[in-house]
Amino acid sequence: MELLEPFFRWVEPDARSVIYARASFVDLLGRHLLVVGAAGAVTVCLGLIAGIAVTRRYGRDFLPLAGQLASIGQTFPPVAVLALAVPALGFGTPAIIVALMLYGLLPILRNTLAGLDGVDPALKEAAIAMGMTPRQRLWRVELPLAAPVILAGVRTSITINIATAALGATVGASNLGDPIIAGIINANMAYVIQGALLIALLALTVDSLFDLLEQQLRHRPTD
Repeated sequence: MELLEPFFRWVEPDARSVIYARASFVDLLGRHLLVVGAAGAVTVCLGLIAGIAVTRRYGRDFLPLAGQLASIGQTFPPVAVLALAVPALGFGTPAIIVALMLYGLLPILRNTLAGLDGVDPALKEAAIAMGMTPRQRLWRVELPLAAPVILAGVRTSITINIATAALGATVGASNLGDPIIAGIINANMAYVIQGALLIALLALTVDSLFDLLEQQLRHRPTD
């Protein structure tokens, strides 16, 4: 950020400081990744388990309910979810993790359902003819074939939550949203740009990594 100080000084020529210095950007990045990673890990597990359960014969009746419950998290704005979570969990990291879990569940669940339902029925019948058990069909046939679609949902969820996690700074969860909130409070646009720039770069980097992984999964069956 020091290399860009002339630019930030041009943005805020009258500001006493144009480089956010209340916390190290490396520390803020680590906290941001921790929050997004924790929420993402739980959300992926919940989305996969729910998606698998409602696509089995014993869970088909709960398919509409699962979709509706997952949609609830995205019908509420993240700020509203935070407002509901803070009284129960208090200020800090737990509240933003819960908000990110609710907000990121729908893409994972939706893509899990689409991926599993999109497996060619002929392949399922071939697996049955080979004597595979339901568990073997799931792990050896359905999940590998559905993996690219499921991963696309995880990619969407994580990328969205990288940006959404910045709201955690409003409830005491220190992360890359801190410079943005500090800039708004102090009317310092240089701080806002620094936080937004780092979040955008992080989101683009993670999205690119997921893109590479998706390409590998999509080409794996034909290698």
